[in-house]
This record gives sequence, structure tokens and C-alpha cells, in this order.
Amino acid sequence: MPSPWQLNLQGAATEVAEYIHWFHDWLNVIIFAISIFVLALLIYVAWRFNEKKNPVPSKTTHNPLLEVAWTVIPVLILVVIAIPSFRLLKLQLEIPQSDLTVKVTGKQWYWSYEYPQDGGAFGFDSLMLDEKQRAEAIAGNKIAEAEAPRLLAVDNEAVVPVGKIVRVQVTAADVIHKFTVPSFGIKIDAIPGRLNETWFRADREGIYYGQCSFICGQNHAYMPIAFRVVSAERYAAWLAESKKKFASAGDAAGKVAAAAE
Repeated sequence: MPSPWQLNLQGAATEVAEYIHWFHDWLNVIIFAISIFVLALLIYVAWRFNEKKNPVPSKTTHNPLLEVAWTVIPVLILVVIAIPSFRLLKLQLEIPQSDLTVKVTGKQWYWSYEYPQDGGAFGFDSLMLDEKQRAEAIAGNKIAEAEAPRLLAVDNEAVVPVGKIVRVQVTAADVIHKFTVPSFGIKIDAIPGRLNETWFRADREGIYYGQCSFICGQNHAYMPIAFRVVSAERYAAWLAESKKKFASAGDAAGKVAAAAE
């Protein structure tokens, strides 16, 4: 999650995020080198060709070698940048054979998660804990204070096993949202009527936060994302518990809706 006075990207927890970090750092080196070169060139030109040193300016209009150089060199730099960029796009867009699928639906203003496999589909909503709910959850030892950051803690976290490939299907129920988890290297549009896909494989256990990063309405800032990455054993236990918990909640909601009709 973001930290006070953070200057760099959030820590990477997936192969894709690590590649993004490497590409970001490597690209900054190229940008810095080009900026220093241009600055040095400007200083040299201002010093070498000022009016005192050069009272009679040159009337040269063409320099074939220089013109070829300032065309070819930028093209070569762009090619050098493009090659790892295409590799990164391939890594992000080609989804490998997944171990599980999680469907995410963006709504105003919260996220809904569905687990459509594993011997019994279920789903749940994930809403941000307000200050009162957050304080009560910490006081009741339902969540550790370090894992309940303000404006990021949620009532129901999405849980996935460590080291497994997770296919994430993303859509929206109302307006366009953007599903973003920086540590996973995920940033994908959630569009009504359209199903987008991405993937991740978390390398270590922990809880990872994200947010909607597309202005989607009044409470856009209050729809955080929380993924808890756990061991295979803990995931199996959570899965068994969640099938009962959220299936019961769904049954109860259905009965209330039927009674209202």
C-alpha cells in the first residue's frame, strides 16, 4: 500500500509488477542521459557561439552528416525502448493457464467478487470500512491495525492462494471504473457490458491494496480493493467457510426479495 513520503513505486509482488519496475527504472536512466546530453549541448552552444566569440555567424544551412545523425540516433533509441516494452505488453496480455478465476464487478461505489469454480460458486460485496467500522474491527481484533489502513480497509477481502495463477475478469454494473492493484501490476478498465481480463501470480503472502483509478462519481475515492494472499491450506479453509457464509447470505437476500414481491 502507499506509505508516507513514498517516492518510488509500490513494492512488486508479481512477475509483471517486477518487470514494470525494471522497465520504469531503465527508462528513467535513458531519459536522464538524454536530458544531460541536451543540457550539455545547450550550454556548449551558448558558450561557443555567443556574439563575442563568434562575431561573424556561420551561414551554413545544411550538414548531411549531422542531419542523418539526429534522425537515426532517436530512431535507434526508440527501438531500444520498444523491444522491452513489447515484451512487457506480451507478458501482461497473454494470460497463461489459470489455477482459479475471480470475476470482479465495479459498482457505485464498491466492488463485487465472484468465485465461479471450486465446486460451488459464490460471491460477495467488498465495501470500504468507514472510521467507526474500522475502529470497531481493530478493537474487536477482527483485523490487525497494520492491516487496516484508513480509506483502504474493507469488510470483505478477496482471498487467493500464493504462487497460483489467478485470472481476473473485470466488468462494471453502472459506469466505467478502473481496477488497479499496483503491487500486482494490474490496471484494467471495468466497462459495463464488456468483460476484460488480466492475471497475476503473487509471489508472497500478505495483503495488497488498490483503488479505482478512473473518476467514476461522487464516492470514487471510497472504493478500495483488498487482496489477501495466503497459503494453499489457509485458502482451502477460507473457501470452505466462504461457501457457507456467502451462500447463506445470498439465500437470505433471495428470501427477503421473494417476500417483498
